[in-house]
Amino acid sequence: MTLIASPEPATTSSGAEQSRRARVLSLLGVLWAVLFLASLFSPPALDDADGTHANAARQMALSGDWVTMRVNNVRYLEKAPLPYWIAAASFRAFGFNTFATHLPQALAVLLLMLLGYRWSEQAFGERAALYTGLGVLTSAGVFLFTRVLIPDVLLSLLLATALYCFLRALSSDLPVDSVILSGARSAKSKDPDELDLSTPTRTFLPTNFYPYAMWTVLALAVLTKGLVAIVFLFGTAAVYLALTGDLRTWRRLKPLTGALLFLAIAAPWHILAGLRNTGGMNGHGFFWFYFVNEHVLRFLGRRTPRDYNKLPGYLYWSLHFVWLFPWALFLPLLCKGWRQQTAAFRTRLRELAPTRTLRYLLLLIPMLALSTFAEYGARRVWSSQRSLREPSTDRAVAHRTTLLLAIFSVLVLIFFSLSTNQEYYTFPAYLPLLMLIAAALTRAEETYDREQSSRRWIAFAHTAFVVLGLLIAAALAYGLWISRRLDAVPNVGDLLAHRGIGDYTLSMSSLFDLTGPSFAALRLPAIVALAAFAIGPGFAWILRVQRRHLAATTAIALTSAVFLVAAHIALVRFAPMLSSQDFAQRIQQLESTGAISRNNTLLLFGDQAYGSSIPFYLNRPLDRPALLVDGRSSSMLFGSTFPDAQGLFLTHGELLAQWGRGERKLLFVPLERRDDVDRLLGPRQVMLKETAGKALITDRPLDSNIDSSQKEGETHKP
Repeated sequence: MTLIASPEPATTSSGAEQSRRARVLSLLGVLWAVLFLASLFSPPALDDADGTHANAARQMALSGDWVTMRVNNVRYLEKAPLPYWIAAASFRAFGFNTFATHLPQALAVLLLMLLGYRWSEQAFGERAALYTGLGVLTSAGVFLFTRVLIPDVLLSLLLATALYCFLRALSSDLPVDSVILSGARSAKSKDPDELDLSTPTRTFLPTNFYPYAMWTVLALAVLTKGLVAIVFLFGTAAVYLALTGDLRTWRRLKPLTGALLFLAIAAPWHILAGLRNTGGMNGHGFFWFYFVNEHVLRFLGRRTPRDYNKLPGYLYWSLHFVWLFPWALFLPLLCKGWRQQTAAFRTRLRELAPTRTLRYLLLLIPMLALSTFAEYGARRVWSSQRSLREPSTDRAVAHRTTLLLAIFSVLVLIFFSLSTNQEYYTFPAYLPLLMLIAAALTRAEETYDREQSSRRWIAFAHTAFVVLGLLIAAALAYGLWISRRLDAVPNVGDLLAHRGIGDYTLSMSSLFDLTGPSFAALRLPAIVALAAFAIGPGFAWILRVQRRHLAATTAIALTSAVFLVAAHIALVRFAPMLSSQDFAQRIQQLESTGAISRNNTLLLFGDQAYGSSIPFYLNRPLDRPALLVDGRSSSMLFGSTFPDAQGLFLTHGELLAQWGRGERKLLFVPLERRDDVDRLLGPRQVMLKETAGKALITDRPLDSNIDSSQKEGETHKP
C-alpha cells in the first residue's frame, strides 16, 4: 500500500472529528495539570536518588562540565547524561528549586500520554486513544515513579517513540496524517490492503523521516539509560521481523546511514567520558565501570558495590497489578480466547521447526514462544472481530501495533525478571501494556451486547474494583476511627523514627511503615481516598450496567485520579521523613541571624544519599562541598578512588581530630547512624535540629549574639 491523501477539501465530518479530538485532548490536559502540574511545587526533592540526581544536575549547571557528572565534587559515572542535561537546563532557566527539579518528569509524562493517544488513535480508534491517555495519567505506577528524578519515564518516552518510528518506517502503507484520508482500493488487485495509485498523491513527511527519527531517538535513549535501550529495541525488532516474515524490508530502516547517525549522536559523550575519567578503582576507568560494572555485572547481580536487591519472583510479577492499577483489572481481556491462541502457537512452532529437536530448542527461547502467542492473539482479536465497514488499513495498523507492543512488553518484563531490579525498572512496558488494555477494553465494549465473554470479563473487572474499593475504604475508615481521639502530629516522620527503615533498599519500602497513630496526621488524604473508593467503583458499575460504556470507564479513571490526589497530599505529609530540606532551611536561618558563621563546614555522616537534599537546597559554591564521613559506599565508592576526591572523605578518626577545631562543623546524622555518632562523639554534640529521627549537630555552642527565640531547638546532648 502506498501513502496517499485525498485531494478533496475537508468535509464537515472531518471538522467534527477535529473538534471532538480537541475536546478529548483538553480533558486529558486538564487531568494532567491536576495530577502532575500541580505537584511541581511539593513535596521537596527527596533524599536518596532524587536528591543525588538533583545534585548531579546542579553541579553540571554550575560548572559547565557536561561530560563528567559529579555529586558533591565526587565523580558520578554510573549514569547516562541526558536526564541530567535536561535537569541542568531546567535549573538554569528556573533556578535550583523544587519546581525545576520536578518539571522534566511532568513534561515527560505529558509527552508520553500524547504519544500513546496518537498511536492508539491510528491503530485502535478514538475511544482506545482516550482510554490510553486516561491510563497513562491515572495509573498508580506512572504517578508514583515520577515523584522522583529518575530517568525511567524519559526512557519510556524515547523507546516508545522509537518503536512507533520503527513501525512507520517498515509500514509504508500506513496513513501519515492523524486523520485517515480516503483512498480507493485497486479493482485489479486481490490484496485488500493495496490502494489505487491512479489518484494523485501527496505525502506529509519525507520518505526517510521515520527511519532516521528512529535512530535519533534510539541514540537519545542510550544517552538516557545506557545499552539496555539497544537491547529492547533491536530485540523487539528481530522477533517482530522474524514472526511477520518482513525481514526483506530491513533496508527501509536505513541501517548503514542510520547507524552512522546513531553513533554521531551517542558516541561523543561516551568517548569524552572515557578519555577524561581514567585511573579509578584498581586502574579501572570509565569504560570498565560504565559498560562492564554498570551493565553486565549489574544484570548478573555482581556489580561493585552490591547494594541492589532483587524482588522475589511472586512480588515482581504481582506488583504490576498495583503499578497498572486500576487498568490492570482489565488484563484478562487480553487473554480472551487463549485456547485458540495456544493451538495457533503450536501450528506456528511446527512451521518454524519441522523436527522435534528444533522445536525443543525454540521452546528454550521464551521470547519466541510468547511473541508467537501474542501474534495469533492479535490476529484473532483484530482480524476476525473488526467491523467490515472499517477500512482494511485499520486492521493492518491494529495487527502490527498489537504484535509489536506485545513483543516489547514481554521482552522488558522477562529481561528485568532475570536481572537485579527495582520496582520502577519495567516502566518502559507501562505504555505498551496500557495501549493493549485500552484496545481490548474498547473491543469488549463494542461487543458487549453480542459476546458473553466480553460481558463476563468486564463484569469481573468491575466486581474486583468494587470489592477492592470497599476493602480499601473499610481499612481507611478503621484507621480514621482508631485515630479519632488523637491529636494530629505535624511531622509523621517523628512517629516512625524508631522503625527499621534504614534496612530497606527497595524504592517503595517506606509505604509499609504507616502505623495507626500516624493516621491522625493523614486524616485529609484518608478521607478523600475513602470517599473515592466508597463511591467511584459502584458508580462506574452502575454506568456499565446501563450500557454507558464511555462514562463507566471514565468514572474508573476519575476514581483513580481522586485517589492519586489523596496520595499526593499524603506524600507531602511524609516529606519531613523522606526529605531533609528543613535541615537546609535551619542552616540558612542560623546563618542569616548570625547564630553561626557562614564559613562553616557541612558534613554528612554515612552514605551521602541519606541527606542528599541538604547540599541541593543549600546550593553552596562548588568550592565548598560537604565532607563525607564514612561515606565511601554505594554511588560514591568508585568516584572516591580518584585522586581529586581524597580530601572529601573522612574516617571516624579524622572526624574526631577536626571536631571542635577550626571552622564550625555542622554534621547531619541520619536515623540509621545515630547510635554510631553517639558512641563516637558522646557529649561533644550541640543539637541544632532533630526530626524524623534525623539530627543536625554542631561541635560548639551557638554564638551569643542572638536572642532566646532564635536559640529555640538548641540542646546539648547528654
